[in-house]
Amino acid sequence: MDILSNLKYAEGSRKKRKRVGRGEGSGHGGYATRGMNGQRSRSGSKKRSWFEGGQMPLQRRIPKFGFTNIFKETYQVVNLNALQRIADENKADKVLNIEELKNLGLISSIKKPVKILAKGELKAKINLEVNAISKSAKEKIESAGGSIKLI
Repeated sequence: MDILSNLKYAEGSRKKRKRVGRGEGSGHGGYATRGMNGQRSRSGSKKRSWFEGGQMPLQRRIPKFGFTNIFKETYQVVNLNALQRIADENKADKVLNIEELKNLGLISSIKKPVKILAKGELKAKINLEVNAISKSAKEKIESAGGSIKLI
Protein backbone atom coordinates (compact mmCIF):
# COMPACT_ATOMS: atom_id res chain seq x y z
CA MET A 1 0.00 0.00 0.00
CA ASP A 2 1.33 3.43 -0.98
CA ILE A 3 1.56 6.10 1.65
CA LEU A 4 1.11 9.66 0.39
CA SER A 5 4.42 10.82 1.90
CA ASN A 6 6.32 8.06 0.06
CA LEU A 7 4.90 8.52 -3.46
CA LYS A 8 7.47 8.95 -6.25
CA TYR A 9 7.13 9.81 -9.92
CA ALA A 10 7.39 6.95 -12.40
CA GLU A 11 10.88 6.28 -13.76
CA GLY A 12 11.56 8.43 -16.83
CA SER A 13 8.39 10.50 -16.54
CA ARG A 14 10.20 13.66 -15.48
CA LYS A 15 13.11 15.29 -17.31
CA LYS A 16 15.80 17.32 -15.58
CA ARG A 17 15.81 21.07 -16.28
CA LYS A 18 18.59 22.35 -18.59
CA ARG A 19 20.85 24.47 -16.36
CA VAL A 20 22.94 26.70 -18.62
CA GLY A 21 26.04 28.73 -17.78
CA ARG A 22 27.14 26.47 -14.92
CA GLY A 23 30.65 25.56 -16.11
CA GLU A 24 32.17 23.48 -18.87
CA GLY A 25 31.61 20.21 -17.05
CA SER A 26 27.84 20.64 -17.28
CA GLY A 27 27.94 20.54 -21.07
CA HIS A 28 26.15 23.90 -21.19
CA GLY A 29 28.98 26.19 -20.12
CA GLY A 30 30.95 28.57 -22.34
CA TYR A 31 28.40 30.32 -24.52
CA ALA A 32 25.51 28.81 -22.51
CA THR A 33 23.68 27.44 -25.60
CA ARG A 34 23.45 30.93 -27.14
CA GLY A 35 26.06 30.53 -29.86
CA MET A 36 28.91 32.96 -30.50
CA ASN A 37 27.48 36.02 -32.26
CA GLY A 38 24.21 37.70 -33.09
CA GLN A 39 21.40 39.58 -31.47
CA ARG A 40 20.12 36.62 -29.45
CA SER A 41 23.53 35.94 -27.93
CA ARG A 42 23.76 39.31 -26.17
CA SER A 43 22.47 40.00 -22.71
CA GLY A 44 19.15 41.84 -22.51
CA SER A 45 18.18 40.77 -26.04
CA LYS A 46 14.49 41.18 -26.69
CA LYS A 47 12.48 41.63 -29.83
CA ARG A 48 8.80 41.91 -30.60
CA SER A 49 7.17 38.72 -31.80
CA TRP A 50 6.25 40.35 -35.15
CA PHE A 51 9.72 41.86 -35.70
CA GLU A 52 11.26 40.61 -38.97
CA GLY A 53 14.87 41.69 -38.51
CA GLY A 54 14.42 45.07 -40.15
CA GLN A 55 12.65 43.63 -43.20
CA MET A 56 9.48 45.55 -44.09
CA PRO A 57 6.91 43.91 -41.78
CA LEU A 58 3.96 41.96 -43.12
CA GLN A 59 1.33 44.37 -41.82
CA ARG A 60 3.05 47.18 -43.77
CA ARG A 61 3.73 45.11 -46.91
CA ILE A 62 0.20 44.01 -47.73
CA PRO A 63 -2.18 46.43 -49.50
CA LYS A 64 -4.75 48.27 -47.43
CA PHE A 65 -8.32 48.72 -48.63
CA GLY A 66 -11.74 49.70 -47.38
CA PHE A 67 -12.70 51.80 -44.39
CA THR A 68 -14.94 51.71 -41.35
CA ASN A 69 -17.80 54.18 -41.30
CA ILE A 70 -17.84 55.61 -37.77
CA PHE A 71 -21.34 57.01 -38.29
CA LYS A 72 -22.91 53.65 -39.21
CA GLU A 73 -26.13 52.91 -37.34
CA THR A 74 -26.85 49.27 -36.57
CA TYR A 75 -30.50 48.55 -35.87
CA GLN A 76 -31.91 45.90 -33.57
CA VAL A 77 -34.34 43.93 -35.69
CA VAL A 78 -37.79 42.81 -34.55
CA ASN A 79 -39.92 40.76 -36.94
CA LEU A 80 -43.71 40.67 -37.13
CA ASN A 81 -43.87 36.99 -36.14
CA ALA A 82 -42.24 37.91 -32.80
CA LEU A 83 -44.83 40.66 -32.27
CA GLN A 84 -47.62 38.20 -33.10
CA ARG A 85 -46.20 35.75 -30.53
CA ILE A 86 -46.25 38.52 -27.89
CA ALA A 87 -49.84 39.40 -28.86
CA ASP A 88 -50.89 35.73 -28.55
CA GLU A 89 -49.57 35.73 -24.98
CA ASN A 90 -51.77 38.81 -24.27
CA LYS A 91 -48.79 40.99 -23.43
CA ALA A 92 -49.36 43.58 -26.15
CA ASP A 93 -52.31 45.43 -24.62
CA LYS A 94 -50.53 48.80 -24.43
CA VAL A 95 -48.17 50.76 -26.66
CA LEU A 96 -45.02 48.79 -27.44
CA ASN A 97 -42.10 51.19 -27.13
CA ILE A 98 -38.39 50.41 -26.89
CA GLU A 99 -38.52 49.90 -23.10
CA GLU A 100 -41.43 47.43 -23.43
CA LEU A 101 -39.64 45.50 -26.20
CA LYS A 102 -36.59 45.23 -23.93
CA ASN A 103 -38.72 43.99 -21.01
CA LEU A 104 -40.34 41.38 -23.27
CA GLY A 105 -36.88 40.18 -24.37
CA LEU A 106 -37.23 41.06 -28.06
CA ILE A 107 -34.24 43.43 -28.05
CA SER A 108 -31.04 43.50 -26.03
CA SER A 109 -30.45 47.24 -25.49
CA ILE A 110 -32.60 50.36 -25.18
CA LYS A 111 -29.70 52.52 -26.39
CA LYS A 112 -29.58 51.09 -29.93
CA PRO A 113 -32.31 51.96 -32.48
CA VAL A 114 -35.04 49.42 -33.30
CA LYS A 115 -36.37 48.53 -36.75
CA ILE A 116 -39.47 46.45 -37.47
CA LEU A 117 -39.24 44.03 -40.42
CA ALA A 118 -42.08 42.17 -42.16
CA LYS A 119 -41.05 38.52 -41.64
CA GLY A 120 -44.13 36.57 -40.63
CA GLU A 121 -47.81 37.39 -40.40
CA LEU A 122 -49.57 39.76 -38.02
CA LYS A 123 -53.26 39.44 -37.13
CA ALA A 124 -53.26 41.38 -33.85
CA LYS A 125 -53.79 45.11 -33.47
CA ILE A 126 -50.49 46.50 -32.17
CA ASN A 127 -49.42 50.08 -31.45
CA LEU A 128 -45.66 50.64 -31.85
CA GLU A 129 -43.16 53.40 -31.06
CA VAL A 130 -39.90 52.53 -32.83
CA ASN A 131 -37.05 54.20 -34.74
CA ALA A 132 -37.61 52.65 -38.17
CA ILE A 133 -39.93 50.29 -40.04
CA SER A 134 -39.88 48.63 -43.44
CA LYS A 135 -42.55 49.58 -45.97
CA SER A 136 -44.10 46.10 -46.12
CA ALA A 137 -44.16 45.81 -42.30
CA LYS A 138 -45.92 49.16 -42.08
CA GLU A 139 -48.58 47.97 -44.55
CA LYS A 140 -49.15 44.72 -42.62
CA ILE A 141 -49.47 46.51 -39.26
CA GLU A 142 -51.90 49.12 -40.61
CA SER A 143 -54.00 46.47 -42.39
CA ALA A 144 -54.30 44.62 -39.04
CA GLY A 145 -55.59 47.86 -37.43
CA GLY A 146 -52.42 48.84 -35.60
CA SER A 147 -50.51 52.14 -35.58
CA ILE A 148 -46.86 53.13 -35.85
CA LYS A 149 -45.18 56.17 -34.34
CA LEU A 150 -41.60 56.82 -35.45
CA ILE A 151 -39.34 58.35 -32.80
